[in-house]
Amino acid sequence: MSETLLHEIVSARTEVVTRIAAAAKGAGRDQASVALVAVSKVQPDERIDAMLATGQRIYGENRVQEAEARWTLRRAAYPDLELRLIGPLQSNKAREAVALFDVIETLDRTKLAIALADASAKEGRTPRLYVQVNTGEEEQKAGVAPQDADAFIAAMRRDYGFAIEGLMCIPPAEEPAGPHFALLAKIAARNGVAKLSMGMSADYEIAVMFGATSVRVGSALFGARSTAP
Repeated sequence: MSETLLHEIVSARTEVVTRIAAAAKGAGRDQASVALVAVSKVQPDERIDAMLATGQRIYGENRVQEAEARWTLRRAAYPDLELRLIGPLQSNKAREAVALFDVIETLDRTKLAIALADASAKEGRTPRLYVQVNTGEEEQKAGVAPQDADAFIAAMRRDYGFAIEGLMCIPPAEEPAGPHFALLAKIAARNGVAKLSMGMSADYEIAVMFGATSVRVGSALFGARSTAP
């Protein structure tokens, strides 16, 4: 790892952490109430290792197989790592996901709930679970429709015994993010859900103002990706 790269990564992370702190202060919140999730998908090894060297320990991945390749050995070296699945999960990958991830943020359908419950029983561990809400009701995106979220959360608790830790959303790129973050916070509040995963590189400060407890930041930390996700 070059000193130049390490300096670049340290500077980028410091900038993001500083902006999170300022947004939290502006909202009357404690900076410590907001977790920074470094979105490490498709990042080269040298940038991952540089980010690890800064002390960053929470990482978000989109695909199970890619995450297995990237983190299986590193997990042994960094036992305090927290890995989060922030991309859509196929039911047939549930067991691998349960074995690898500490948090799965994309629970959004009954078929996946069944697969996760079965995988958790077989693996003897249950990741912390978030329900993904499709706040923009976009056809191409995963997630429960806002009007169905209350019933879905209730069913997850009642039928599968899941303790739903949080909600996650990805607002439409062409719309202001604030109203979507506000909607997610409202759904969480009325369902007694404590955590909100919302905000990415372009809007994480806004997300913090609306109550995000974790923000998923990729390019602002690592630089622009050279490979499509």
